[in-house]
Amino acid sequence: MTRVAAIDCGTNSIRLLIADVEPATGRLVDLDRRMTIVRLGQGVDRTGRLAPDALERTFAACREYAAAIKEHGVQRVRFVATSASRDAENRDEFVGGVLDILGVEPEVISGDQEAEFSFTGATNSLTTRPDLAKPYLVVDIGGGSTEFVDGEEHARAALSVDIGCVRMTERHTPSSPATAEQIAAITSDVEAALDTVEKTVPIRQAHTLVGLAGSVTTVAGIALGLDEYDSQAIHHSRISYEQVEEVTTMLLDSTHDERAAIGVMHPGRVDVIGAGALVLLTIMRRIGAREVVVSEHDILDGIAYSIAAEGAA
Repeated sequence: MTRVAAIDCGTNSIRLLIADVEPATGRLVDLDRRMTIVRLGQGVDRTGRLAPDALERTFAACREYAAAIKEHGVQRVRFVATSASRDAENRDEFVGGVLDILGVEPEVISGDQEAEFSFTGATNSLTTRPDLAKPYLVVDIGGGSTEFVDGEEHARAALSVDIGCVRMTERHTPSSPATAEQIAAITSDVEAALDTVEKTVPIRQAHTLVGLAGSVTTVAGIALGLDEYDSQAIHHSRISYEQVEEVTTMLLDSTHDERAAIGVMHPGRVDVIGAGALVLLTIMRRIGAREVVVSEHDILDGIAYSIAAEGAA
């Protein structure tokens, strides 16, 4: 097996997966999986630049991850950077800092590449589930963007649009609780983005909706009534449209302190979870999805598979 480290740096969080991967079979064994909220995309939608304090938070997490990679004796590392660093004028500063700390240059990938990795990571473990019909629609709700990927064994159509939870929060500044006008403004942006998505991705034809990333997993944890975050309970849970609607309404109607007191809530998601849940609900309403299958396996797993495949080639 090949010991790899996959790093996904997005708008809101940076995440690490260290795993042993068998290239021939695609078998993946987790050794270390962690996430740090760094808000790299803080203010990017407004200024077009990565803020100095956001860069320093990200570099601090990179130093922590570098120590874990060394401790586990990783053979190959791949660092993928997504929405915030694609948009920033000063992304060279980000690239140089990561290279100095981790010894690898971050790949600032396109939204379509991001979607491909997400699809592979999310669906690899679903192919043996006869109760989950194909085609799949994988929806990865990130901080800056949301990826939509349609496919069966492989991705067939994909598109990334700028309706992430951080971007929607910064753009519309929902209060606590959110007002009807703020909710309508976010919903309108999501609906407009879905109009664009439907020109490329047949989202209404999916038989199984698969939801990824922190907004989705947090909504699932709340819907399941968990006292604390439990990835095993959340992974492959099936959350109904009615449950998503109930949780979204609760989050948008809550104060900051009420959201912060929710057991499964990561502190870094308190301010953006309402917008993230609303993105999910609006997508489900548009495509008529009766449920979302929640996956803890996502772009990180897809990156890990890609490292092992390249090593075997």
